[in-house]
Amino acid sequence: MKIIITGGAGFIGSALVRKLIADTAHDVINVDILTYAGNQDSLIGLDSNPRYFFEKIDITNRLELDRIFSQYEPDAIMHLAAESHVDRSISAPLDFLNTNIMGTYHLLESTRLYLSNLRDAEKRDSFRFHHISTDEVFGDLGADMRPFTEESNYDPSSPYSASKASSDHLVRAWHRTYNLPVLISNCSNNYGPYQFPEKLIPLTISRALKKKDIPIYGKGDQIRDWLYVEDHVDALYNILRNGLVGSTYNVGGNNEIKNIDVVELICEVLSEFTGCDKEEYLTLITYVEDRQGHDKRYAIDSSKIKHDLQWSPKESFATGIRKTIKWYLTNQQWTDRVLDAAYVNSVLEDER
Repeated sequence: MKIIITGGAGFIGSALVRKLIADTAHDVINVDILTYAGNQDSLIGLDSNPRYFFEKIDITNRLELDRIFSQYEPDAIMHLAAESHVDRSISAPLDFLNTNIMGTYHLLESTRLYLSNLRDAEKRDSFRFHHISTDEVFGDLGADMRPFTEESNYDPSSPYSASKASSDHLVRAWHRTYNLPVLISNCSNNYGPYQFPEKLIPLTISRALKKKDIPIYGKGDQIRDWLYVEDHVDALYNILRNGLVGSTYNVGGNNEIKNIDVVELICEVLSEFTGCDKEEYLTLITYVEDRQGHDKRYAIDSSKIKHDLQWSPKESFATGIRKTIKWYLTNQQWTDRVLDAAYVNSVLEDER
């Protein structure tokens, strides 16, 4: 197949690109505007691969999207491009509305135009538009409530999650109204190699290694379900190949852990790997004012994808976090480069 991946230079997108190039015979067209969170260092070595193509395109640019569909004649699109950091959505919500809502709209319309002009009926019938979303669209989950299912009501709390909820609704509407062959997946918190160091796990690793304060929102008692990124992209490819058109699949890691426990475990594993006293890392933990509208708990019920598509995560959090920390320890230059370029004129603290 020829597969368009939007946001293929981002954290999850680059993991998906690397998997498809390494493990399949598909052609991959990476469409990414290369914002602060998109970095081609995550795709080193692919430029020379004859099955890999890169297009530096903003997904709100309809003319360029139409050109890409016409030029490459794809068999599928996997849509991951999104503004995704909640803090940034609070300080600059318009960027999230433009990319996550309008960008998705333009992709849907370019896809619809492309399919309407396809003369190859078999190619048209087998085409898939896979929209990758988040568990944050479901909102805050009470401590005693059952995990989110595909039927859970949407109740987003932040501009980020509201924009992703909006994009999910657009995709479903284009399926219902125009019969666009869509698939949707909602995932829990991802972690692993090449994640931009504004997210909890890579931020903790980076700051601990530099002996800088490790900020924890509120009491650090927020609970997240952690999913190793390579497990996630395995699920995404499975959904693309085997998912039922019009269906939604929740993808989780079955690892509900408090943020403070995640940070303390990172300190413990870092101590083991570096030989530094664990207490040296733990004393860096600094409690800061909680985020506005901060959701207390997310948890995913992955029963559907396990039953229907025979997928389940391979990594426990204990194994996945060790792999992740090892990667960051041996790739500190990657972290330094992306931080140096990204935080100039940023709304966040300059980490250079």
